[in-house]
Amino acid sequence: MELSHVSIHALIKEIKDEMLSDYIDPYSFVSPSAYDTAWLAMIPADSNSQPCSAPMFKDCLDWVLNNQTEEGYWGERDAHGNPTIESLPATLACLIALKKWNVGIENVERGLTFIQANVEKLHKRNHNRFPRWFTIVFPEMIEFARTIGLQIDFSNHSQKLLIDIFSERQKIFKIEELTDSSYPLLLSYLEALPSFYAINEEDITMHLSDDGSLFQSPSATARAFMATGNKQCLAYLQSLVRRCGNGVPPTYPMDEDLIKLGLANQLERLGLAEHFTQQIEDILTQVYRNYNKQESLAKPSHGTSIATQLYKDSLAFRLLRMHGYNMSPWSFCWFLNNQEVLDHIGKNNEYFSSVMLNVYRATDLMFSGEYELEEARSFSRKVLEKVASEGNRDDDHFTKSLNLQKMIEHELSLPWVARLDHLEHRSWIEENDMNALWAGKTSFHRFSSLMNEKLVQLAVGDYEFRQSIYKNEMAELKSWCLKRGLTDMGFGREKTMYCYFATSACLSLPYDSVIRMMVAKSAILITVADDFFDMEGSLNELNILTDAVKRWDGDGLSGHGKTIFDALDDLVRETAGKHLQQQGTDIKGYLQQIWYETFASWLVEAKWSKSGYLPLLDEYLGTGMTSIAAHTLVLPASCLLKSSLPNSKINPAAEYETVTKLVMLIPRLLNDIQSYQKEIEDGKMNYVLLYMKENPEADINDSIAFVRDLLDKKRKELLKHVLTDGLSDLPEASRHLHLSCMKVFQMFFNSSNRYDSNTEMLQDIQKAIYIPPDIGISKPLMPLPSDSGPKKEFRTTTSHFVQPVKYHSKRIIGYQASLPIARRGYASMLITPNFRMSFS
Repeated sequence: MELSHVSIHALIKEIKDEMLSDYIDPYSFVSPSAYDTAWLAMIPADSNSQPCSAPMFKDCLDWVLNNQTEEGYWGERDAHGNPTIESLPATLACLIALKKWNVGIENVERGLTFIQANVEKLHKRNHNRFPRWFTIVFPEMIEFARTIGLQIDFSNHSQKLLIDIFSERQKIFKIEELTDSSYPLLLSYLEALPSFYAINEEDITMHLSDDGSLFQSPSATARAFMATGNKQCLAYLQSLVRRCGNGVPPTYPMDEDLIKLGLANQLERLGLAEHFTQQIEDILTQVYRNYNKQESLAKPSHGTSIATQLYKDSLAFRLLRMHGYNMSPWSFCWFLNNQEVLDHIGKNNEYFSSVMLNVYRATDLMFSGEYELEEARSFSRKVLEKVASEGNRDDDHFTKSLNLQKMIEHELSLPWVARLDHLEHRSWIEENDMNALWAGKTSFHRFSSLMNEKLVQLAVGDYEFRQSIYKNEMAELKSWCLKRGLTDMGFGREKTMYCYFATSACLSLPYDSVIRMMVAKSAILITVADDFFDMEGSLNELNILTDAVKRWDGDGLSGHGKTIFDALDDLVRETAGKHLQQQGTDIKGYLQQIWYETFASWLVEAKWSKSGYLPLLDEYLGTGMTSIAAHTLVLPASCLLKSSLPNSKINPAAEYETVTKLVMLIPRLLNDIQSYQKEIEDGKMNYVLLYMKENPEADINDSIAFVRDLLDKKRKELLKHVLTDGLSDLPEASRHLHLSCMKVFQMFFNSSNRYDSNTEMLQDIQKAIYIPPDIGISKPLMPLPSDSGPKKEFRTTTSHFVQPVKYHSKRIIGYQASLPIARRGYASMLITPNFRMSFS
């Protein structure tokens, strides 16, 4: 249901008050981990009591009891409201905790039904592959559930699938050592390791962190405490529960700056940044301050901490640089100087794939001469290409989520500079895992469900509200074109929809339509007038029209020339009137001069074409930078921003700012790369062809390569001028408008001439303006039986759970060390027809 403007602002206020105030604990942003919370719920209060009488952390058990979904599972939902693969081991862990304490019989029945019915479906939903962590954890959770009396009945097909999972786990155990270079380390899965691993107390204590945790993992530390009774582990767990309340996160402690950066990133990627400008700025200011304090700190060299630190550093670099902060590339490129880290990443592509995706995105904001960013981009791209190729192999067990696979392919196939913000926001809204923050041991750290639901609700409402505005503006624009006689000129390209789409999809401006309408009308006029000069008007007609624009007097004009001038006069009057109303100064004369400069450049090119004159490269570029008319769009638009452009900056008699010159140059080169073949046919010249003429030894491929290299340098230079304060006198909003203008041209001419295609843009236009975003509907994977009958408690035999005991050196730790299956290994696992494992 589409939200109204009033409803949107009410929701914005609610989110600010409830979630983004200075008094909110950042930990509350992160969803509790059902898996880890269940492990804390299993810990008995008194290790000397036989049988165990009560849980040590009753609040964790209560959390398990109260947080089962209607569908019967525990764990996270994706953006479509469906359970993720993480829900399988999380649900089993919760069932084990409830069974241990003989509570929640109906919860357990519903959970078992979910597990039995949905293993296959979640396997298919995960692209028929399981990640390494799942292969390690899920089999042990099944075995553990069996040992305490939970009967899990699977279908014949599920049995075969589970045999494959057990077999894959056995391969991992044969290849990997407890603390070798695979991450997360096997030892960090202590709670899920089978008993044939001879892990002793010394193995655990020597790997404890200063805070008493085992790899900052609540579940592994809970298992370590139950096995050893270690007081450091206990202190860590008590601190964790005090800080995080009932449900605990997948990692503790968490980096609070990373949580806040994740929130700022989420707000921006959902298209909500304009509503939370001050909150985002406060976050970035604090993070930047902390980075400056920590510059001398050593970076991690191994383990899970590498992934988290690199994820944070690359995310911080991108957000801070995008907001004008002075960030050194070495703030995240430190990993390039550590061969051990590079080896870790190379050997653990699956685990580092989301990190490398973040590194790759950070390098989008590369300035000229930043060779370390070029190296980081090359390295991360190679990793991502390997991930993408392995993910597409049907026989491959190297696994990531299907959604991550899609994001990687999207990033590699289409450069950031060719993507428009509005459609990027839609794409992020629709992603399955868009609430994922960064990877943990057995799950992603995710936004709390309440925060995520409200942010998605706001993002969808805001997107649809924008679409309602865009539809109205499109209708108004078509009416203006019809009224001004521009709809059917009888020649050239009719691009009203393309022009408006590009304008609305790139300008993430408030709901006010003044700038969008002005830019769209200008783009339509530029297209019509440029085609008139290129293909319709005689040289005499073009001279008369250009002279009329110079004098700004339409007397004597007729036909197409009069239609174009009258529409132009209407547009300039309207723009100047808006500026006079907003800023109190009259810029009509400057606007007329900019348009005359543009018409004069078209006339020069028409004379060259009709006479067969071949200009020199510099001569051509001097005219071509103006004739592409990018400045004719961006400078008047900048005048209508709240931080209006000084009048001197739109005066063609004065020298334009470097950032404006770059926005005039880059679109010209982009256009020329994609149009040289057509212009050969039309007997015209452009930069690609002229370069060949002045460099006879070069062929067409050499010329294109030269232009692409020049484009790459100029884009980096433009980014530096846009994102660095002090290099330009233009206000920040105007500089970003320049960047948006460049991105539109990059989108149109990235790999082909999409502007001249009549069909290629239609799907994007539909998504941007007409089709609401699709976030799916929350549905259970399968129906569950309704609750019926009286409440009842479990009647169970004594649990096999290992209690805290004192160990002698080298004593083996395991759940069922005496069980034959543990000693024999999983190849000899006995499976009955309904997959009830035999432990006899």
